[in-house]
Amino acid sequence: MHDIKNFSDEELVIKIRKENKELYSEIVNRYENKLMRYANYLIYNQAKTADIVQESFIKAYVNLNGFNTKKKFSSWIYRIVHNEAMNAIKKYHKESPISEDMDWSSDTNLEEEFDKKQIQEMAQKCLNEMPIKYSEPLELFFIEDYSYEDISDILRLPMGTVATRISRAKALMKNICQKHK
Repeated sequence: MHDIKNFSDEELVIKIRKENKELYSEIVNRYENKLMRYANYLIYNQAKTADIVQESFIKAYVNLNGFNTKKKFSSWIYRIVHNEAMNAIKKYHKESPISEDMDWSSDTNLEEEFDKKQIQEMAQKCLNEMPIKYSEPLELFFIEDYSYEDISDILRLPMGTVATRISRAKALMKNICQKHK
């Protein structure tokens, strides 16, 4: 048997469908942290984020036979998380994030970590003020490192629209962040 870690996502899906449903745990291992981060940028609530990702994995598993293995699995599962997050936003409305306690190891440069944390918080604060139609593609491009084509698949938008939204989002982000200086 081949090492499943070397399989592409699409090859793994085929194997799950035909041979061993329990290999789905490898899909979960590959995507859990990425999807949690992505959903958290949309929801800003760890508990709801976990629920959204869990529900998305369940939906993906149930609908695995409907996935076209000629397309990218990552775009497909991100789309499921996107849809679940949008449903949650409509249902619960956006809530402000609650800052979690910081835990520092003894060998950490506190000043450097504090500066990084401040920059991240400022960037997140600016992103939070942007309409989701701009913040989401920006986050997918810069944080999740997706191509315009992948973002187009995830958001079900033409590539030109994705490019326009990212361009506008960068300008909007700059304006918002400058106001907070």
